[in-house]
Amino acid sequence: MIYKIISKKEFSAFVDALVKSNSSFGPQQVDTNSKGNAVYQFKPVHSVGDIAFDYTATNSSIKHFFLPFREELSRFKFHRDDWKQQINYEAEPIVLIGLRPCDISALNILDDVLLNGHFPSPYYLAKRKNTFIIGIDHLPLPDCFCKSMNHHVVTTGFNLFCSDIGDDYYLSINSSKAFNFLKAFETRDPNEEDNCLLTERRKLIQNSFQTDIDVTGLPSILDIEFDSPVWEKWGNKCLNCGTCAMVCPSCYCYSLTEKFDLDLKGASREKRLYSCNLVDFAVVAGGHNFRPKNGDRLKYRYYHQHRGFAENGNQQICVGCNRCGRACLSGINPKDVINDLRMEKESCLTCVSSSPDKR
Repeated sequence: MIYKIISKKEFSAFVDALVKSNSSFGPQQVDTNSKGNAVYQFKPVHSVGDIAFDYTATNSSIKHFFLPFREELSRFKFHRDDWKQQINYEAEPIVLIGLRPCDISALNILDDVLLNGHFPSPYYLAKRKNTFIIGIDHLPLPDCFCKSMNHHVVTTGFNLFCSDIGDDYYLSINSSKAFNFLKAFETRDPNEEDNCLLTERRKLIQNSFQTDIDVTGLPSILDIEFDSPVWEKWGNKCLNCGTCAMVCPSCYCYSLTEKFDLDLKGASREKRLYSCNLVDFAVVAGGHNFRPKNGDRLKYRYYHQHRGFAENGNQQICVGCNRCGRACLSGINPKDVINDLRMEKESCLTCVSSSPDKR
């Protein structure tokens, strides 16, 4: 890692030159919600003026640049008694500007699963390696709990990360590409005052978190409370819409569909992002559903997020952004569910009931 200091004016010139010569995306205000708060989304940008550097958080994450809602994996062409398969792993280079630390942490988690796991995804690899990432720190929203998950700071997964220290940015340069891009712009080495300002900035961010969740021993608590009535309580509220997984920056469950072209001369295999909260997620051949109840499906999503499965090395994949809590139409959020589980364990309740059969 190389550290440099750049003035905000010079940084704006750097970003402006970058976006004008590359396909780039940055946060923009696209709407306001019912409370009058700005709604942000990563959209194409063509100059530095298009980017809302002071944005709070986007409603959906940047995951969809790497894991699209729908992605064609292969196409088949039929000719008489023969057929050919076409597979394309190519991805156009893009620049993503303004990622928050928790979103970069989520990409690192996806890297562990989709790049470093037993079955690497060439589709994900092509997109990940052709993306230049610029991260920027920020003060947390009132309902963020990134600090509880230890994802409020990040040291890997980006090309360039900017910390706001007043009139300047403290740059963490994590790739030769970023270093070479910056050569054309005025930067300097950090001095003792800059290092002190960076320390104060990080203290400010850390002390600004208003939401704290005790996740100590949470994987064990999930095992102990496997049959807890807490799952029934929150499962009764769940609408099985899958919104939580769609906005989550680290959920990666998917389904595969195959369909023939109308002229029967070809076919395609398509991957679609899916959610373990959807009713048919655990349905197998013959129509049997391993998780027919709301509480069961909600429980397994929390298991995947906070205990982990084999594919993600049993690590917790929740980064604490609370997008799922904000997006949930039923008002289900991780803080309430986790606190209920912890209270259930600590009160040593023995009343165990199964979730209702609700489809």
